[in-house]
Amino acid sequence: MGLKRSSKVSAEFNMSSLTDIIFLLLIFFMLTSNFVQIKPFDLPISDSQTVAPTNIVVQLEKDGTTTVNNINVRGQAIGRAVTDALSQVEDKEQATVTIVAEAGVPFSRITPIMNLAARQRARAIIATQPNS
Repeated sequence: MGLKRSSKVSAEFNMSSLTDIIFLLLIFFMLTSNFVQIKPFDLPISDSQTVAPTNIVVQLEKDGTTTVNNINVRGQAIGRAVTDALSQVEDKEQATVTIVAEAGVPFSRITPIMNLAARQRARAIIATQPNS
């Protein structure tokens, strides 16, 4: 008796499970992403058009308040907070410290942060408001 088995291979691919996985990954990355939050205050005006990626945000306000990545710090803790934040950056050569200084903050408060970033071999930029 010559009974033949039908061994057809199905060339179909079920996409429903793939869309579920992509949706879950999208939710995961949205929940774990780090959003940069900058307080709305007056920034110095500049003609510069440079846009740079931001790893660490240091906010300086006129009243003396300083925050590093949305954490309030004071005195010598500023240097340690910036150093700790830079040590957590994966690509050290591309690390960028963005200094968001309110208009009217003395430059003597900005230069130590720029020097600290330079010693850590990171770029330091000062956030400005575009000239209208």
